[in-house]
Amino acid sequence: MINDVLKEIDIALDHVDDKTKETILLLFNIIESQAKETNELRAQLQNLRDEINRLKGEQGKPDIKANKKNKKHNDVSSEKERKQNKPWKKRKKNRHLKIDDTRKCRVDKNKLPDDAQFKGYKDVIVQGLKIESNNILFKKEIYYSPSLKKTYIADLPEGYEGGFDPMIKSLTIILKNVSNVSEPKILDFLTNVGIDISAGSISNILIKDKEQFHEEKTDIVNAGLESTEYQQTDDTKARVNGKNHHSHIL
Repeated sequence: MINDVLKEIDIALDHVDDKTKETILLLFNIIESQAKETNELRAQLQNLRDEINRLKGEQGKPDIKANKKNKKHNDVSSEKERKQNKPWKKRKKNRHLKIDDTRKCRVDKNKLPDDAQFKGYKDVIVQGLKIESNNILFKKEIYYSPSLKKTYIADLPEGYEGGFDPMIKSLTIILKNVSNVSEPKILDFLTNVGIDISAGSISNILIKDKEQFHEEKTDIVNAGLESTEYQQTDDTKARVNGKNHHSHIL
């Protein structure tokens, strides 16, 4: 902005003496040099702000380019041409839905005239959710070897250990880690739909035998550490066993 002002100033100094002219030109050079340095410092300051925002997980100042219209392609010669858009088509929202049940809705024959003719069906999809218990009684085979004095009992299918099926286990993990539902509310939900489960069992589902998830979290942390030469940390006060400590967060 300062450079634009300087360009508009008339510096014709023919009517002043040489000493004054030299002083004025020197001042103009100083102002121009300072204006250039100010612009460079502003750009450097903005870059630092953008970098700080990036480290905080925020976005920097957007780089908005000038709108340069291509007259050859963008100019529209008439109002009629501007309105020639592609025809709008309604998206079929149920096209990917899986049909679990099919039922027929029948017309009350008493309301039909004598000449009414059957013309087929009109399909209407109604989405629904079935939440109910699905308890399974497993009969595990038992064999006994008299010679070895050893009993053999069949194993449960994978995922059914601990008294709860994979659906209950996965739903508990999703409610906690994706939907941010507290464990007491998860307990309320499951018991209300007929599942006999305790708060301790919910805790075990969430924290026990989760090595796969811990490995995934470790891989995410390592990938973040390797992606840059510097890291951002923070700390907060914490109370551990009645003593004051600090928790450090990466």
